[in-house]
Amino acid sequence: MVRLDSVTALDDFFSIIPAGGVGSRLWPLSRADAPKFLHDLTGSGKTLLRATFDRLVPLTGPGRTMVVTGRAHRAAVEAQIPELDDASIVLEADPRDSTVAVALAAAILRRREPDVIVGSFAADHVIHDERSFRRTVVEAVAAARTGRIATIGITPTEPAIGFGYIRANGSAGIDGAPSAAIVREFVEKPSLDRARRYVADGDYLWNAGMFIARADVLLEELARTEPQLAEQIEQLAAVWDEPARRGPAVDRVWPELKKIAIDYSVAEPAAARGNMVVIPGDFDWDDVGDFSAVAKLHNGGRRGRLAILGSEGTVLADSASGIVVSQSKRIVSVVGIQDVVVVDTPDALLVTTTDNAQRVKQVVDAVRRSGNTDAL
Repeated sequence: MVRLDSVTALDDFFSIIPAGGVGSRLWPLSRADAPKFLHDLTGSGKTLLRATFDRLVPLTGPGRTMVVTGRAHRAAVEAQIPELDDASIVLEADPRDSTVAVALAAAILRRREPDVIVGSFAADHVIHDERSFRRTVVEAVAAARTGRIATIGITPTEPAIGFGYIRANGSAGIDGAPSAAIVREFVEKPSLDRARRYVADGDYLWNAGMFIARADVLLEELARTEPQLAEQIEQLAAVWDEPARRGPAVDRVWPELKKIAIDYSVAEPAAARGNMVVIPGDFDWDDVGDFSAVAKLHNGGRRGRLAILGSEGTVLADSASGIVVSQSKRIVSVVGIQDVVVVDTPDALLVTTTDNAQRVKQVVDAVRRSGNTDAL
């Protein structure tokens, strides 16, 4: 192991950052050409992508993080993380969901380093307690060394209905991972009543979509459940470091790749076989899935305040709460409205409430059906 800024870097660990998706619930701020991971939504001065990279480097050491992103975002990703070399960026021909993003990166890394342990961490999550986060990842890596697939579950702070849940009980008994528990099942986003029962029960954690495993174990699990997809990914990985052969392989194989989330292709089947463990994470965490979440980040989780992102000089407010995002030169005035969401961009205006923030995706779908794709 290598000491890095008083944090122990793990010699056998390589982090993967899938940087894809548009973040349609954050439209019109998040667009196809500027998705949410390329925005600073916390006021930290860093984009979500840059913050994710900085959070992982103390665990991996320099040069051991791979970003998987779309071809259209290459320049922006390189500008955000100039430390990345060509070998550390995997460009997707078009989005194929999280299985392809994570498994392809794992397959490439396994060919370079057969015993590597990989961890997948989304580019658009917010975590402030980085020490606790890193301690939890260290436990997950210890569990992965035993041949299990590990995930990190977030201890619920409320009965949220926007997240999936993980049911776990019974210690896994792993040296170096005292918190590891056996995963009993993954649960889809619940109703509010069911979410309340989950929180009261104490055996349920939020599914944050973080997966840590030996690359060979992850790929073997994929081969059990999705053999054709696993074989196609191996075909791509076999030529990935040979640019002359990579292009033809991508053109031939990529259109046939199945779109499926890694939760369904790897995590749930591994849990059903008893080979999945979860490390509870007690650190703060948010996937910033909608403008209500952004407002909470800026308002300290309290209602009754108005968060302002962008040019504060153009926003006038009186007896208002919620969030205003200003990206135009217009004066935005909000008076006497509680829990409002106003997002003002040069070519689109969104007005809703924090309670309806999840429904913004329906607006995006309607805009897409209208054919006005320039606004997306």
